[in-house]
Amino acid sequence: MSRCRPNLFLSISVIILVFIYSHLAEAFSTSAKQVLLVDYETGETLFEKNADELMSPASMSKIMTVYLAFDALKKGHLKLEDTIAVSEKAWRKGGSRMFLNLDSQVSVADIIRGIIVQSGNDAAIALAEHLEGSEEEFSEMMTLKAKELGLDNSTFKNATGWPDPDHRMTARDLSKLAILTIRNFPNFYSIYSETDFVHNKIKQRNRNPLLYKGMGSDGLKTGHTKAAGYGLTASVERSGRRLILVINGLKSARKRTIESQRIIEWGFRTYTNYKLFSPSNPVVDIDVWLGESKTIPAYLNSELTLTLKRSDKRKMKLSVKYDEPITAPISKGQTLGVLRVEIPGKNSLEYPLISSSNIKQLGPFNRIAAAMNYLIWGSGD
Repeated sequence: MSRCRPNLFLSISVIILVFIYSHLAEAFSTSAKQVLLVDYETGETLFEKNADELMSPASMSKIMTVYLAFDALKKGHLKLEDTIAVSEKAWRKGGSRMFLNLDSQVSVADIIRGIIVQSGNDAAIALAEHLEGSEEEFSEMMTLKAKELGLDNSTFKNATGWPDPDHRMTARDLSKLAILTIRNFPNFYSIYSETDFVHNKIKQRNRNPLLYKGMGSDGLKTGHTKAAGYGLTASVERSGRRLILVINGLKSARKRTIESQRIIEWGFRTYTNYKLFSPSNPVVDIDVWLGESKTIPAYLNSELTLTLKRSDKRKMKLSVKYDEPITAPISKGQTLGVLRVEIPGKNSLEYPLISSSNIKQLGPFNRIAAAMNYLIWGSGD
């Protein structure tokens, strides 16, 4: 039978901190058809509109085309100095172009810049044919890679984003892909921030309008077709904090620029990140029963950072829950309890608290002494 005593076999709730928190963004209007703004570090959604609606990504799907190239480079299956032959299919492709010459040999490094900076459909097809033999097979690989990465609502029918009723993504999938690109390919991602590129003596500027606004943008990709409207997947970093925006379905390039700036500025102005605990600092000390040490510090196994709304002054409760005391022996890495995060309007979140060291059980004589002490005085102290 369990007993309730101070500091003994007690399920406790220790209020540690009170913080501001509001998960849902305040009322915010935009003419875009699909929008998603997320914090890169925490994954917190700051604003969304039809984020899971299937849409035509247009050239924003080239982020996946380039992802496969970066992946092949990272694995050593491709080198930047390798050359790619330009087929007639690639050469003839319309829309935005790198202006490749038929039957020319172009380096992988230039092809990638032709896709990222110049949004070249010809470059995307040339890369696809080089990696998988045909654009069709490459498109299948794009879809397979999407599923592998958890982009469950993405299906690709070409390497360019050319209009096709079955070529679809969601804003949420695009945000995930942007985050994975930045995280997985730090050695190559900087190409997305290059503002111009010259091929065949033709200089073209990067079509990402935010790169020229002095707001900390370092990628990723625009998209536009008549059916899709004007879209942008963007990354902006300031003072170590990064926001990812996906926006689509706008009526003009000017509107795309204005709305993208407005939403991103709102995100930085309204939200900030708070680091609550690090793995090196204990959350709480827990009493130990029949151990060589009377207490043990409990830690989180990773840093806990929350994205919080600046203007919301309502409290958020952080509490520790565990059965006290913990009986020895205790192993390093053993789960001791949970840190509970209670947010108004949301389900509670729980994070395991673990031991950072081993604690041996007392020997037989000392265990008997401790038990007698408890029976007499009602405490292990």
